Amino acid sequence: MTADPSDASPPAHLSPASAEFWRQVLRDYQLESHHLKLLECACGALDRMTEAREELAKHGGLVFTDGSGVIRLHPCEAVERNARVAFIRALRELGLDAGLLPETPRPPALPGIRQ
Repeated sequence: MTADPSDASPPAHLSPASAEFWRQVLRDYQLESHHLKLLECACGALDRMTEAREELAKHGGLVFTDGSGVIRLHPCEAVERNARVAFIRALRELGLDAGLLPETPRPPALPGIRQ
């Protein structure tokens, strides 16, 4: 069953930017109703990625000096990276990554690897 864009409003916990992304995806693509959870995951990951970037900017970047004087990677860097990976994977699972990059020749798929 195809998801009706007018029927599926974005989940309330999403930020305004992610809610707009939700609406745009439903306008531009024909998704099945069971794909809405994947879209919710993508939007949630987009929110986490944005929050982590804002925290990094607020605290001055990717590294900080701990109480012992050791320079360490800020924990929000891992949050941002993991959220970015989750966002990209959700887009790929939904089939929304096609057309984002210019078409480049690819080697033939290996047997047993899904396309």
